[in-house]
Amino acid sequence: MGNNESTTDGQTAILVKETYVWYKKFMMEYPSGLQTLHEFKTLLGLQGLNQKANQHVDQVYNTFDMNKDGFIDFLEFIAAVNLVVWGKMEQKLKWYFKLYDADGNGSIDKKELLNIFMTVQSLNGQQTLSPEEFTSLVFHKIDINHDRELTLEEFINGTEKDQDLLKIVSKSFDFSSVLKVICNGKQPDTGGGFLQTT
Repeated sequence: MGNNESTTDGQTAILVKETYVWYKKFMMEYPSGLQTLHEFKTLLGLQGLNQKANQHVDQVYNTFDMNKDGFIDFLEFIAAVNLVVWGKMEQKLKWYFKLYDADGNGSIDKKELLNIFMTVQSLNGQQTLSPEEFTSLVFHKIDINHDRELTLEEFINGTEKDQDLLKIVSKSFDFSSVLKVICNGKQPDTGGGFLQTT
């Protein structure tokens, strides 16, 4: 680690110096070393959401809580930052799939995709496609066996092959504004805040 960075599976990990800065910020904000769901929502200004948006935020938080103890510790936090900022597209798509798969059964049906996209749209503001158009487009383009369910393989392969679809999916889950809020220690602007693209 002579150059202050480590490599894991060919992926450049967060620089040691940056990790230290993140750690200091995290521990100043959460002296217990654990972030609760309530603290996550407070940090990002996500109080007073409708039920669907609230469920989506809960689901995002739960995907970051890898050991399922109800908290995000620093290692989980830094792993999430590493995925969101420096992760390879396939890693991000696996994470998106996990978010879309609300019931956790290993496939995404139209209702799950529609619900999650409606929630993302309510958090992000207006998108170019309606949730119904987005859902129809995704299933038309990547449900290759026409069984009205998307497996992880179908989702990854289909999304990677269609650059327009990849842009829509990636834009829906752009966490750059979240990271800016965390880095700057400020509340997000009132234009949607969480998951909003910059």
